[in-house]
Amino acid sequence: MKLLLLNIELTREFLLKFLKFGAVGLFGAFVNFGVTFVCKEWIKLNKYLSNILGFVTAATTNYFLNRIWTFQSNNPQIGTEYIKYFVVAVIGLGIDTLTVYVLNGKLKWNFYLSKVFAMGTAMLWNFFGNLLFTFA
Repeated sequence: MKLLLLNIELTREFLLKFLKFGAVGLFGAFVNFGVTFVCKEWIKLNKYLSNILGFVTAATTNYFLNRIWTFQSNNPQIGTEYIKYFVVAVIGLGIDTLTVYVLNGKLKWNFYLSKVFAMGTAMLWNFFGNLLFTFA
């Protein structure tokens, strides 16, 4: 019985982390879009540079929110932890792009359906990468 209760508590804790990670990711999507929009439309930077600045700003914001709220990290080596987080995020961006390329470009799925699958795949990568690597 104790093992079952422990299992239920671990499952609840895991799901709560996953939901928090998703909420942070949603906030990050708004940060990414907002920074990209401001840089491109108001500051008149190149669209690709604006996109990079949006991604970097969102990844940085998400790192701190996930460090404090989702994973409650006490690691004193914030620089190393941030680099790990950023590496996971860049790989996630690659997974997202590759998934859209395969599903839309090669298999001829609808672009937005491909994007939904890509975002889900990248989110799973990012969550487990950060759970098992960055904040382990």
